[in-house]
Formats: sequence, structure tokens, C-alpha cells
Amino acid sequence: MTIKVALHHRTAYAFDRPVTLSPHEVRLRPAAHCRTPIGGYSLRVSPAKHFLNWQQDPYGNWVARLVFPEKARSLEITVDLVADMTVVNPFDFFLDKAAERFPFAYTPENARELAPYLEVEPLTPRLAAWIEGARARHLASPVATIDFLVAVNRDLQRDVRYLIRMEPGIQSPEQTLERAEGSCRDSAWLLVQVLRRLGLAARFASGYLIQLVADQKPLEGPAGTARDFTDLHAWCEAFVPGAGWIGLDPTSGLLAGEGHIPLACTALPSSAAPVTGFTDVCESTLDFEMTVTRLHEDPRVTRPYDEAQWSAIEALGRAVDRELADGDVRLTMGGEPTFVSVDDMEGEEWNFTAHSPRKLALATDLLHRLRARFAPGGLLHFGQGKWYPGEPLPRWALSCFWRRDGTPLWESEALLPGLPGEPEASREDARRFALEVAAALGLEAGFVLPAWEDPWRILRDESNLPAGLDPLDHDLGDGDARAKLAAKLAGGIGLPAGYVLPLKAAARAKPSAPTRWLSSPWPLRRGHVFLVEGDSPMGYRLPLASLPAQLPEEDEP
Repeated sequence: MTIKVALHHRTAYAFDRPVTLSPHEVRLRPAAHCRTPIGGYSLRVSPAKHFLNWQQDPYGNWVARLVFPEKARSLEITVDLVADMTVVNPFDFFLDKAAERFPFAYTPENARELAPYLEVEPLTPRLAAWIEGARARHLASPVATIDFLVAVNRDLQRDVRYLIRMEPGIQSPEQTLERAEGSCRDSAWLLVQVLRRLGLAARFASGYLIQLVADQKPLEGPAGTARDFTDLHAWCEAFVPGAGWIGLDPTSGLLAGEGHIPLACTALPSSAAPVTGFTDVCESTLDFEMTVTRLHEDPRVTRPYDEAQWSAIEALGRAVDRELADGDVRLTMGGEPTFVSVDDMEGEEWNFTAHSPRKLALATDLLHRLRARFAPGGLLHFGQGKWYPGEPLPRWALSCFWRRDGTPLWESEALLPGLPGEPEASREDARRFALEVAAALGLEAGFVLPAWEDPWRILRDESNLPAGLDPLDHDLGDGDARAKLAAKLAGGIGLPAGYVLPLKAAARAKPSAPTRWLSSPWPLRRGHVFLVEGDSPMGYRLPLASLPAQLPEEDEP
């Protein structure tokens, strides 16, 4: 699932007269370590009469070296590229064992190779104070290296306000800290110097930043850009053994992701300039254009279909229905949509496990909303559904039943199950309810039968536990069996698990006659209703197999 975008970047210089153009170096090609897939790239240069040689600078960056044999009144450089904005996990790496905690030391070989990225500028008062503050906050004791990098990056974002600064050049770290504000390149160079002072190899990264409008506004935190946007950007990269170069963006306080497309990474900011070169003395004007356009979007959970797509889907569905009706094809169909969480996408119940109290609460809320829209007066049923191998119980299934003619099956909204603040029912509530149902149906209270867990099985299971093990302690069990036993013992052996009211519809004298209900005692051999062993609701564990085919008095002599 990805978004394919086209980035367009045009830079144009106009001169007041024909001028000589020195050889120019252009660093506008995605670097080899760019993690965002680049599907296409082009570089176009005007004037058309020029020589272009692709080279690599001492840092391994792509450089287009341009030579212009004739004078020109303008210079235009246009870059077009296609990128797949596949989500990049910036933490997708492993660290060498020796570098898992900070501070750590580079090996002598690494130190020699990284020497240009460890050079520091003269230490100034504000820079020294900021670094000492970072040491005090985060390095009182060895800390996880990645946690330290995240913390320093976040601290710098907090202390330096971002501003758009059109002046050429880069502020010194001291100036940036004194003003407490700076452009992206100022913050990036400050972070490079901070990390180098703390012993980490760091380099200045110049590149494109692509920001797309989010499909949905986040529940908390910044909402992000209001429109699709791209611009030249700067950030910092730190070298950690095992992970390589890790991108840190002090402008946002985040690690570099799929929107960061590095073009040049160097020890000094001046070596990463997008375009370098000069002309004869003249008057010149600069014009530039940067756009990002969405080329293709796969449907995704946060933006499944737009209104036009929904209309096309509905039109197709109606056309299919007409063809089925014309052919007298009679079908029923069930759907099973998969839901994900907008605020807990990594939660166990949204990725691996089936059940959770939170998921049940959300499902109950959805059921009530569906009932209000499609089935006012419908009857809600909370029961069991599919039973998957390896799971102790069938999964819960919430159902809503209603009549086609609109006659309500349930009158009182206040008595619907699953409402917020609903009190938990007790045994006494169950007994009273069963008696009220019997009375409403014109049946004697004696037909209401208490049902019991089988005490002999419970005592047998308890006697098989190891000596010294408290069966009421759920944490001491090694599976579901002890938890089931503990639940039954906690419920009390001498108390009924619930109540049963046997019912049968009496034969009607004529179809229009009202329904009457009949009941009868259950002639069980043990004299009481003992539930079948298990932990399903008692309605699934009634001892129906122990009932005789007919009452004893109905036996022929």
C-alpha cells in the first residue's frame, strides 16, 4: 500500500546580458542510501549547448558537472523524479553490541574512516552550556544509544524555533542558540556539532522533504501540513556501528522517514550545496518552482475510497442486482469486515489476539449505532460465534434481530444490554428474572429450576492439584484448566450457577390463536440440574442427554 508521487523542481537564473558560466556542480540526484524507492529520475539543463558528466564527490554523492562552452543569458536546471512513498520505519536496524549503550567508543578503524565527521569547531559559551545540559539530562548513567539520539534531537527541536531564512550561508551554532531560532540548515549544523562534541560521528545532509496531507487528522499532536508540499531541506545523520547512518531531523524532532530524500551528505555544509558555480559580474534574477503531485494511490484503511469511487461501486452493485433479478437468481451473502484501531494500531488485539475488553466495548458501541440506524426497536443478543482450533471458547458474537414490518421487538431503550454504566447482574437478579418470566407466561414458580456446577467434578479436580497450590490463584496455573477451576471455586460450590425455565409452545386450536407456553419438571436421575462440565455459558451446558425420552408416568404398563 503506497502513494506514488512526482516531484518537480525548477531553478532558473536570468542575466541582464550574455555571461560566461563557470563549470557548475549540481547535487540534485538522490543519494545511494536513500530509503525511499525512486522509480524515475531526470535532469534537464538549459542552455541546451552544454556538457554533462556524472561524477561522485569524495563523500560518494552524485554530482552532475556542467561545462558551458558559450555565453548565455539564462541558466535553467530542472529535476523530475518519481517516488514511492512507502512507509519507512526509521528504527528498522540493529546496533553492534558495543554500541547499544552510550557513550561508546569507535574502533580504531572506524575512527580513522570517520575522522572528517568528528572534527569540531571552536567551543563557544552557549554551545558548551547546551552540551553540558544535555549530559546532565541524559548521560548521568549509560543509556540506550537510540534513546539518547532521540532525546537530543527532541531537545534541540524544543529549544530552537524554526524560521524560513532566505539569507545565504549558515549561522554558527553560537548564533543559533543565542537567537533560539534558525532555518533547517542552521538547526542541522548545530546538531552536527553537538553530536561531534559528544563523541558521535555526524554529517550534514541536504535533500528533498516531501510532506503529504494526512488522510485523517490525528487525535492528538500536530496535524501536519495542510497541503501536499515539497522543498529543499537539511538534517543531520549520525553514524552508529551496526545501524550505519541514522537520519535525525532537528526541525521536527523526528527521525528521517520516507519523506526525507537525501541528495548530498558531507562533513561541511558548504560541500552539500545543491548548485555551485559562478558567472561574470552581472545583474541576475532567480526564479524557482517546486511541486509534488500524486500519481497513484492504493486504497488504504485511512482512505479506502473517495465519493466518485463509492458511486461507481454502488452503481455496479445495482447493475449486478438487476442482472440477478432478471435471471431469477436468489442469493444470500454475508460479509466479514476487518476493523483496525485508529489510536492503538500496535495493540495485541488488533494484530494477533482475538479478544480484549476494549474490543468488546467498541463492538458493543458499534452494535448500538447500527441498531439505531437500521433496526430501531430491534432485539440485541450477546452470544457465541465461531470456535477456532486452539482457543478454549468460541468467540463472542453480537447480533441484532428485527421485523421487516417495523414492529418493535424491544421497547425500552434504557433496558438494552451493553449500555455504559450498566450494573453487573447477580444470582439474585437471575432468580428474580426467571420467576418474573414464569409469572408473565402464566406458569408456576416451581417450574424454575436452579442449575448447579457438579461439585464432585470440582472436588475431584481440586484434589488433583499439587500440594500447597492455592486453586484460587490464577497466576499459578500452567494453562486454562486451573483458571477454569479457580473461577468455579471462587463462584462457590454451594450456590447455583443460574436458573432454567423449560418451555414449549402449546398446540394452537387455530392459527390466529395466541401462543400459550407449557413447562414441566425435569425428571433427572440425580434429582437436580447439574451442568455439563465446561466453562461455556450454562445454556450450552444443560444436561439434556440425561432427560428421558418421555415422563415415567407416560410409560406403558
